[in-house]
Amino acid sequence: MAAAVQIPKTTRALVVRKAAQATKPVFHDAVVEERPIPQLKTGQILVRVHVAGFNHRDLWIRKGLYPGIGFGHVMGADAAGLVVASADKNDNLVSKRVFFLPMRGWERDPDAPEGPFTVCGGSKMTEFGAFAQYIVVERDQVIQTPDHIDDVHAAAWPLGGVTAWRATIVNGAVKKGDNVLITGIGGGVALIALQICVAQGANVYVTSGGADKIQRAVELGAKGGVSYKANDWPKQLGELMYKDRVGELSAVIDAGGGDIMGKTSPLLKQGGRVVVYGMHTAPKVTMTMREVMKNQRLIGSTMGSHQDLLDATDFLAKHKIVPVVSHVLDGLESADDGFKLLDKGDHFGKIVIRIAPDVPQTFPAKL
Repeated sequence: MAAAVQIPKTTRALVVRKAAQATKPVFHDAVVEERPIPQLKTGQILVRVHVAGFNHRDLWIRKGLYPGIGFGHVMGADAAGLVVASADKNDNLVSKRVFFLPMRGWERDPDAPEGPFTVCGGSKMTEFGAFAQYIVVERDQVIQTPDHIDDVHAAAWPLGGVTAWRATIVNGAVKKGDNVLITGIGGGVALIALQICVAQGANVYVTSGGADKIQRAVELGAKGGVSYKANDWPKQLGELMYKDRVGELSAVIDAGGGDIMGKTSPLLKQGGRVVVYGMHTAPKVTMTMREVMKNQRLIGSTMGSHQDLLDATDFLAKHKIVPVVSHVLDGLESADDGFKLLDKGDHFGKIVIRIAPDVPQTFPAKL
């Protein structure tokens, strides 16, 4: 076994446990536990986790709103760190920075998973979870971290990156010169979608509930945006696009659901695409004959494949994209602060937790 550092026998991890006390609404426990590090088997590596990233699904698991919760399993899908050991004594991954694949069951099929699909962390379908000091994982379930980003920002990339890539490039078919609307800017996926589309050379508009988030999106390359709290926001967006002389929308990248088709159809070109990767606002999307007659397409888009994440990471490296991080927390014991920030919803970018104390903190945490 090749090793770059002294390997401990145990690791501390954040584990989801069924709520010890029944509450309404449900809120399951997230507890830090000491666990043994298993012996490496052929094809496996040991990664020292430096930084892990929160996703909304972590909060939904605690609220009992996510299917197939794996009580007793380690939480979290996103993390980045350093390969410190391998079952292969000649493994060239040892001492390399990597991040983990946040899903299992989808390798490269362009349309949908080849088999049972799951997002990692707190799931019955996989033991893997990212919120731990050390993780044993199959060698092919990590990707080398691009040199231009540190581990704080790498931990903000995998789940959001693959979801945004599939929504914008694979399903949205966004290309240079296209006009794109991204709704609900501020969340991790929406922000990465913005960065991808801007790098692709598209004209990007956004919606948000706050003027400050719209302004920050403009600083990242958006042409402008409107507040979705205004009843006439589609009209306001149309006026903004007319002022900019950009023509009709080519694609809408949406996480809200509800009447997104009805609201954007007048601004969307014939054959335009509405890609829905979440339904935070309403659990269904209405499509009428008006959209049918305009050949407008409604496309569901969830996560993506291993190949999608490889392609997205190549794009990230080529364009030197740095995922947006909103808050950096310190230590597994601060996880509750992360859940509170997620629940509050005021963050702009990803919330990450620095697990290894000797990893430099890129900027002060905003608590």
